[in-house]
Order: sequence, then structure tokens, then C-alpha cells
Amino acid sequence: MADKVRVLVVGLGNMGASHASSYHRNPGFEIVGLMSRSITSKPIPEELRGYPLFEDFDAALAATKPDAVSINSWPNTHAEYAIKAMNAGAHVFMEKPIATTVADAEKVVALARQKNRKLVLGYILRVHPSWIKFIELGQTLGKPLVMRLNLNQQSNGPAWAWHKNLIDSLIPIVDCGVHYVDVMCQLTGAKPVRVHGIGAALWAEADKPNYGHLHVTFDDGSVGWYEAGWGPMMSEVAFFVKDVVGPKGAVSIVPAPSSSKDQLEDVSDSADIGRHTKTDLIQYHHAEVGPDKNFLRKDEFISTEDEPDHQELCDREQAFFLKAITEDLDLSDSMDAAVNSLRIVLAAEQSITEKRVVELT
Repeated sequence: MADKVRVLVVGLGNMGASHASSYHRNPGFEIVGLMSRSITSKPIPEELRGYPLFEDFDAALAATKPDAVSINSWPNTHAEYAIKAMNAGAHVFMEKPIATTVADAEKVVALARQKNRKLVLGYILRVHPSWIKFIELGQTLGKPLVMRLNLNQQSNGPAWAWHKNLIDSLIPIVDCGVHYVDVMCQLTGAKPVRVHGIGAALWAEADKPNYGHLHVTFDDGSVGWYEAGWGPMMSEVAFFVKDVVGPKGAVSIVPAPSSSKDQLEDVSDSADIGRHTKTDLIQYHHAEVGPDKNFLRKDEFISTEDEPDHQELCDREQAFFLKAITEDLDLSDSMDAAVNSLRIVLAAEQSITEKRVVELT
């Protein structure tokens, strides 16, 4: 391989543009092309102008012969593009989810192992120091755990079409849910055994239910729920709940106290992608009580105000992708985790469709 990893970037939406910016600024990468099905009719970010543009994936792959392909397109293209890229000899970075079916996800992982290609999934919370700390503290709470997570988003402006197009591929608890059930799996280190989902169709313009709620039970007795809804009707009250409770206490991600209306409005912008990873504070509650049944320790508040922003997190993901390629890292655990989280959220969708609890084997 040359000194620089030659990368073809597929998709220039919210995540694709951020990842392309990372490649553009990282001296270990060289962008050899930008591809999306309508790229020539859309504005290109200023820093990315001048790179070759393609509207056909196969043509882009053949013309650029990349060392790596970054897949940031709609979810229903992920598995197809990844398989073609690896068969062409390229390593793959792929935005979540890995596929839209478990069978396709397993095919992608199997091919990565067979071809000895690096496959890095865009699970951005895995490179987020505050979320790493949240999981680390959650693992001190004993077992079983109760995990409560959600991310509802109010669709307006550009987010209206963005969310509607995403729902054409996957319902919200599948698309975003893989992040948060992955967090649950890391917190428990246990095997998911049972999934129940409920859903509702509130958005006439969307092809699929735009609201969903999943419940998952683990073999250590831990339980978790995840809620996600997109649409112009969604409430921004309690749209961001990140909470884990165990016998020894609780750990929660909470907003920093805000005194001004402007600050409060910033905190409640549920469609702002920058808010999706922002944590503000981690509250660590200790359950121990003394003889008088009063708590022995006050809650701790861990400031995360110096955390990386969304673009910095994308930079970290691509730095890890480069490290995986150049240092031949073993990615088996993270690939298996991506399939596992997809299996859980798709079981929730199956539960909604079939109106029953789904047992995982």
C-alpha cells in the first residue's frame, strides 16, 4: 500500500460530509473520489471541491481503485456496497447499521474475515470519552441493570426530508437503536435473550411507523428499553434520556443547569446532530445508606464540557480506521457487536409486525 490510504467516499449527507472532511484533513488519507447518486446536482462543501465526482458506485470503484471505501449512503445500500468494495480489495468504513437484515450483516462480516479486510462501523459512541466513562461507571453498579435510553427527534426544515428518507429504509428504533442497544450490551456484557417492540404510525407522509419502543431482556436478568420517534409532531420533552440503574446506584447523562432561554432552546434542539452525542454532565448516584437510612455519599457530578464535538468524534473514528489498516488491528469483537446490535433492533421490528415477544437464539 502507498504511504497514504486512498479512499473513495460514498454519500455526502450529514455523516458522509463529516467523514469526508476528516479524510481531507488527515495526512494519512488521500480522497480519490466522492460518490452519490445525485452528487453533480448538489452543492459540494468548499473544502471538498476539486475531487473527482461519481454518480455510479461500480464506475467509481473501477475508476479510482481505492485502498478503502467509506460508505455513508442510505442503509439499504450498505451491505451491497461493502461486499463490492471488499471484493475489489478495499477496506471498509461503514456508517451504521451494517445492513438491513441479519443475514446480510453476517455475509459482510464473513467476507471481511475471508478477505482479511478491515471493517470499521460508525458506532460514534465507542470513541466518545464521555460515553466511555458512562459505560465504565455503569459497570460498577452491580447486577442486574435497568437501562433507559431514548432519542426522539422533531423533524423540521432539512430534518423533515432527512428523517422521512431514512424511514424509507429503516424505522427509527432500528436505525438509531443499534447505537444504544450496543451500549446496553457493553454495560451488561451479557447475552440478549428476549425482545419486545411496540410502534405507532403518526406521520402520514412516512412509509413506515415513525415511533417505536423496544424492550430487551438479558441472560443476567438485566433489562433495557430504547425509544425513538421522528416527525414534526414529536415532543421535545424528555427527548434525551440516558440512564442506567443497578443495585449499587445509578449513572445518568444530564444537561448542565441553564439559566437563559437561549441556552434552554439550544439544549432542546432534538434534530441537531451535534446534540445527539453531547452529554454536558454525568450524574453518579450511590445507593448506600447508613443506620439512619440516609445516603452515605452525595451524588457526584462529572463535567464533560471539554468533550469533543461531532466533527472531532468523526475525526477520531477515521483516525481509528487508519490505525486499523496500518497496524492490522483485530476487529472481530466490534464486527460481532455490530451484528448483535442489529439482531436486537430487527427483532424489535419483528415484534411490532407480528405483535409478539421474540425469543433470540
